[in-house]
Amino acid sequence: MKRRGGKKRIAKVRKEGKNERMLARRDFMKAGVIAAGSVLVSAQYARAQEKGGFALPDLAYPLDGLEPHIDAMTMGIHHGKHHAAYIANLNTALASADDLKGKSIEALLGDLPAIKDEKLMTTVRNNGGGHWNHSFFWDSLTPAAKSGKPSDDLTAAINAAFGSEEKMKEAFAAAAMTRFGSGWAWLIEKDGKLAITSTPNQDAPMMKGVVPDAEIGNALLGVDVWEHAYYLKYQNKRADYVTAFWNVVDWSAVSKRLG
Repeated sequence: MKRRGGKKRIAKVRKEGKNERMLARRDFMKAGVIAAGSVLVSAQYARAQEKGGFALPDLAYPLDGLEPHIDAMTMGIHHGKHHAAYIANLNTALASADDLKGKSIEALLGDLPAIKDEKLMTTVRNNGGGHWNHSFFWDSLTPAAKSGKPSDDLTAAINAAFGSEEKMKEAFAAAAMTRFGSGWAWLIEKDGKLAITSTPNQDAPMMKGVVPDAEIGNALLGVDVWEHAYYLKYQNKRADYVTAFWNVVDWSAVSKRLG
């Protein structure tokens, strides 16, 4: 005599087994990305040091340290591949530019019009900007438990410029959401006051002569809204990513940037 519901129970067991295998595979892939990312970063850093060029900076937290807000797989690809590619392209471009060797990334980006070779200037703008922006971004983040809050001085500056921290976040999110395509949203300090701005691609608020004067200032905080920064976890939901971003902002680092 056949037991009732046998087929349903078998189907349920098979489904549960499939789900467990999928989860195990995902965890395996995640662990692989973290491990591979660490090896990749170390190798690239060593090669760059040997050549005397720019090097990929270490993160102050593990690749999974920002979860669940920013996932480890995104961090591994973003830091170990995208950022590393900007550095590799920048170093290659500067290898034959003797007059630019030895300059800091800030010096290069702060005086881009001085690079008369238009092709080289564009390469430094895009890849040098990608290097500086990402280095700044990593240093603006921390595990959620260490996020903290703005200093008293930064809070006073935020309130003076926007009315409240909540209104500042709303303006910042609006800049991030209205940036068409790829780019960044920034909280900057300009002439002693705070302002929200946005730049396309890998442009940065220090790029005088390239970025409009109204957008130039001392960057306090920036969020990367290129799709590679969030698409694996948030797909096309940029707003959800920007909301989650606030959970891992290192307010101590941001506060120290205030002039």
